[in-house]
Amino acid sequence: MFGKSKNKSLDRLGADRRSINHKISVLFELLSELHGSEQLVLKAGKLDALQLMDSGQVTERLTALERLVYEDPTIDQDYAEADLDEVIKELEDNIAHMIAKHTVERELEAKVAELMQQRHQEYLQEIQAEVLKQELGADNAQTLKKYAQLEMLEQKQLAASALDLMRPAKLSQIVGQRSALNALVTKLSSPFPQHIIIYGPPGVGKTTAARLALDYAKTRPYTPFAEDGPFVEVDGSTLRWDPREITNPLLGSVHDPIYQGARRDLADGAIPEPKLGLVTKAHGGVLFIDEIGELDPLLQNKLLKVLEDKRVTFESAYFDPDDPRVPKWIKKLFAEGAPADFILIGATTKDPCEINPALRSRCAEIFFDPLSDKDIELIVGSTAERLGINLDPKLCSLIAEYTIEGRQAVRLLADAYSAALFRHCEKNADQTDLKITKADLLSVIQAARLTPTNYTKASKKPEIGQVFGLGVLGFLGSVIEIEASAFPAAQKGKGVVRFNDTAGSMAKDSVFNAASVFRILTGEELSDYDIHVNVVGGGNIDGPSAGVAVLLAIYSAVKQVPVPQDIAITGEISIRGKIKPVGGIPEKIYGAKRAGIRRVYIPKANLDNIANRDYGLDIIGVSHVNELMVQMFLDPRREAR
Repeated sequence: MFGKSKNKSLDRLGADRRSINHKISVLFELLSELHGSEQLVLKAGKLDALQLMDSGQVTERLTALERLVYEDPTIDQDYAEADLDEVIKELEDNIAHMIAKHTVERELEAKVAELMQQRHQEYLQEIQAEVLKQELGADNAQTLKKYAQLEMLEQKQLAASALDLMRPAKLSQIVGQRSALNALVTKLSSPFPQHIIIYGPPGVGKTTAARLALDYAKTRPYTPFAEDGPFVEVDGSTLRWDPREITNPLLGSVHDPIYQGARRDLADGAIPEPKLGLVTKAHGGVLFIDEIGELDPLLQNKLLKVLEDKRVTFESAYFDPDDPRVPKWIKKLFAEGAPADFILIGATTKDPCEINPALRSRCAEIFFDPLSDKDIELIVGSTAERLGINLDPKLCSLIAEYTIEGRQAVRLLADAYSAALFRHCEKNADQTDLKITKADLLSVIQAARLTPTNYTKASKKPEIGQVFGLGVLGFLGSVIEIEASAFPAAQKGKGVVRFNDTAGSMAKDSVFNAASVFRILTGEELSDYDIHVNVVGGGNIDGPSAGVAVLLAIYSAVKQVPVPQDIAITGEISIRGKIKPVGGIPEKIYGAKRAGIRRVYIPKANLDNIANRDYGLDIIGVSHVNELMVQMFLDPRREAR
């Protein structure tokens, strides 16, 4: 009797399990219809339920079904017999909900499709494009094609230019700036580095020197620059900003969520987006502003504030510090600002007087010298050697006659090489025995309409009534050829003094000062002579520094005594014969050297401006015209007697 009862229980249990197994199979079929058989298999594979689906155990199949419905691969339950019906009932409810949802979605899609058919064709295309973008991502066939084209362009490269090959890789390769480089490195390689303004003509290596100076400073253990300290470069002449702070690439700005297009996730929450500027990118390093003199004056003042605070602040009417949707990084920027602790290095070709005084007061000032003829020759020679060009050494000096810029010198050499290559390959298939000739270089110079940088040259033959003065334009000095002629006046005491007006009013004043000193020196009235003073070339002399040279030219013309043509003079002359200091002495000496001058007379008070520097010519300081006259002529008082 007990055995029969046990058999009946087992039969009932088997029937229940078959019924449960049948229900599970039906639920799998419903999921297959809902997702599709292939998608269901893929989904089961991702949820680690594929083997469980094919199992002969009811509990394992039920576990697989739960993983698929709840999309949870961690479900692994040991079901009790009494719980199987309840678990299956919950699964049936969930699957029914999924089918109902899917049915509603299909009905809605049908209605949307019907509504879209009634819309304009362009609107339909926009909807389709948006759907494609959501399903496929930001890329499509056209964008991927453009991406492939860009990748192909990246593979094409022309040979590096001569300028790239010749760019110095270390400070010792920068030509002609020893004292300036020493000053730059010492001011930057310090526990307390200074902001710096570099003055100098174009093409002398200001930008490269600043970058290499930072690299050198990073190697010193006592400087605050880390190994990854950035060097951020920007051109002040092209830097644009909006005074309303809508955009400011230098200092940074805030994009509001409505008009300026903050990031979409921020704009949807009406959250302003701060944009960091170059001053923050330069944090911990150097911000190099080329042509800093061209930077907007108001922007310069804002930059000064950042130099003082070493931070940039942000403001926006859209910012709500209590808004929980605002990210922490935005709250931090609005509350504390962005760090901007950097060293400013500005470069300019302008005169110091044209730079913001407040900016100058915060910066050390360094002057880069113009390149001499020997510097240009050295640059050209080393370039030819690096590029493997067979160059006649005489061509180096020829290039130096037509440019004072290192960049242009290298460019002239590269153009002459191209001209020689074109000429050579017309007759020869290979490039062997290629040599740049003078004709190749002259063809390049003539095509560019270049003229010698210095027509006036010194001479060993003395001249009457001709004296070389010295002038400065920008950072370049040059010799000024001043000539005078004198004739006895038709009526004594009624002589006429003529002077070309284009030389400027200050130069004309120098003529009248010279007349007073001439009377002191000789006891004669200059009004007894018709005097004509001329500045050859008609240049404007903006200053009194030609006063001594004008006096010498007049004296030589009146007394008919020759003046050496391998000397040059600069200095203001007072009506008492004193020689007063003038500016631009280093640049003037540079100009004298390029003209082949052997000796330069300068005011004695200016000797400190050139102390401890070897310019390669004789420099003599004089404080009174009598000292100069004794060295130039016979004693004028003795001659007057």
